[in-house]
Amino acid sequence: MYEFAISMEWVSFAARWFHVITAIAWIGSSFYFIALDLGLHKHDNLPKGAAGDEWQVHGGGFYHIQKYMIAPEKMPENLVWFKWEAYSTWLSGFVLLALVYYLGAELYLVDPNVLDITPTTGILISLASIGLGWIVYDLLCKSPIGNNNTRLMILLYFVLVAMAWGYTQIFTGRAAFLHLGAFTGTIMSANVFFIIIPNQKKVVADLLAGKSPDPALGMQAKQRSTHNNYLTLPVIFLMLSNHAPLAFATEFNWVIASLVFLMGVTIRHYFNTKHARKGDPIWTWLVTVILFIIIMWLSTVPKVLVGEDENAALTNYEQKFASAQHFEQVRDTVLGRCSMCHASEPVWDGVIAAPKGVLLETDAQIAKNAKAIYLQSGRSHAMPPANITFMEESERKAVVQWYNEVVAGKS
Repeated sequence: MYEFAISMEWVSFAARWFHVITAIAWIGSSFYFIALDLGLHKHDNLPKGAAGDEWQVHGGGFYHIQKYMIAPEKMPENLVWFKWEAYSTWLSGFVLLALVYYLGAELYLVDPNVLDITPTTGILISLASIGLGWIVYDLLCKSPIGNNNTRLMILLYFVLVAMAWGYTQIFTGRAAFLHLGAFTGTIMSANVFFIIIPNQKKVVADLLAGKSPDPALGMQAKQRSTHNNYLTLPVIFLMLSNHAPLAFATEFNWVIASLVFLMGVTIRHYFNTKHARKGDPIWTWLVTVILFIIIMWLSTVPKVLVGEDENAALTNYEQKFASAQHFEQVRDTVLGRCSMCHASEPVWDGVIAAPKGVLLETDAQIAKNAKAIYLQSGRSHAMPPANITFMEESERKAVVQWYNEVVAGKS
């Protein structure tokens, strides 16, 4: 029964790997086509109906690329659609969300010291917020507000800020950042699934039928594509944020997340302007650096990371780890081998914050992180890194016995 934890760890790894691969494919193709679209040349020698072209060199060959705003005079037999990259990224991301945050809700999703709700309630809030997020976003885009893209994007930014704050009032800091990424990633994927691809299919169908496509379809798809362009970089950060406790485990985590979205805008604006040959807006990098410095400062106010209280509430399951037969031995091992880094004020040289925000200074904190301790230092030698604190094999075996006796129901 206790081997289930190891099996799920490998399944989660597979899902995470697949998610990263598909995300690279989606983001790579998206960035390429945006750069291509902005860099197209317009001249008198273009074929009929072509809006621009560009010559590119790669892999020892030359490519001549032409863009048709409507369609060429004759539709090609083999038309490649770029859509499965987006769909696969969302599907694999949702699987990963379920594996890590739904199946491990007590550990990673809900924290009674943030909001005292059951794991089931937390999961329902998660699902509802992600689904409703797309509905609200889509309605805003289709409303009169959506007729002005600048006004719309400003409003959408404040929606993201509100979601950043809201998530941090419900979930753990790590889960809040991940959910903000899932919320945004769902909007991006749904844009492709519900708007961009269907609109393009309608255009193709009209052309094959000899009809004139509705220009509004292209304008709508272009608007959603632009939104995806500016949301990409923040979503990447949020996907990887579990490695940045100074971002998600600090008092002003929601402000940090909000500023990350602005950094994404400034960086994309620079590259979009360069690709469009409209100048070299170096000022965007200055703004980006200033925003990053503000984020660094916010992560140290207050100086101590916001962790769990020494008397933080434990679930019944966590109480079993705190009262298990081998707990005292494991606690002594953790305090002696791990707590110099996994502390509110680390004493190990070069470590300024507990790795991944995991604190291991009290009985409650050790009990709450039982599974991670088991996997990282019992069933593997991942921790301590390079066994820098010389954890003995007997101590690792005690960790395994401690975890197994609880999971097997022997405590």
